[in-house]
Amino acid sequence: MAENAVIVVQARMSSTRLPGKVMLPILGKSLLYRMIERLQMIQHKATIVIAIPENDSAEDIIEQEALALNVPCYRGSLNNVLDRHYQVAKQYDADIVLKIPSDCPLIDPRIIDQVLDFYYTHPGEYDFVSNLHPATFPDGNDVEIVTMACIEKAWREAKRPLELEHTTPYIWENQDIFRIGNVTWSTGLDYSMSHRFTIDYEADYLFIKRVFEELYPVKPDFSCGDILNLLNEQPEIYNINAQYAGVNWYRNHLDELKTVSLEQTKLTF
Repeated sequence: MAENAVIVVQARMSSTRLPGKVMLPILGKSLLYRMIERLQMIQHKATIVIAIPENDSAEDIIEQEALALNVPCYRGSLNNVLDRHYQVAKQYDADIVLKIPSDCPLIDPRIIDQVLDFYYTHPGEYDFVSNLHPATFPDGNDVEIVTMACIEKAWREAKRPLELEHTTPYIWENQDIFRIGNVTWSTGLDYSMSHRFTIDYEADYLFIKRVFEELYPVKPDFSCGDILNLLNEQPEIYNINAQYAGVNWYRNHLDELKTVSLEQTKLTF
């Protein structure tokens, strides 16, 4: 029997560096709309749930967008995002949970399927499978798969603020407890620090908007390879947010993360 897969898309309006980023317009729709549209292109069957903070009317607009998308919306803890994922998993009777944050609107559905393929072709072998430890794909193609038993154990045992805020560090930091699998880019390349397809800054939005404008009208399900071809043909697009390539949340927690090295983040930009 196929496992019940639930994709949790964590989102909020109160992003510190680019407030309201998930509702920024891309070709007449919100950035969140465009991302959900891409998630719905995967070949594997999965339920998509948008998980947002509770007790904040500023987040109502995301709930309304979820309604318009006909996608369920769960409201939970602002800072304990691990709890948000766990509660969604329980509510939707998940066997596996996919963590795909809302700052990845250019995510390639084929890459999601590749990570799921790896998990499904190794039945019972892994508690956690991702393409991030170590990362090789262009930043913004983040896929993490957690079994229900694994996320429940993390939910019960994780205590540090970074473990609660970022959902999965307790898991991938404890490789003696959990069985960890990783999917690397089949090209043999590592663009995780050189190519940035995620959104955290205004320049990221301008980059993502331009990519959609160039590719979506011709091929709505454009791939990671299509983006890379575009950047080779029009390097000025790559340069829009190139100064932020390699910038990620790890840089603020290097003293707390034992499995992340200085080479996996950019400290200054």
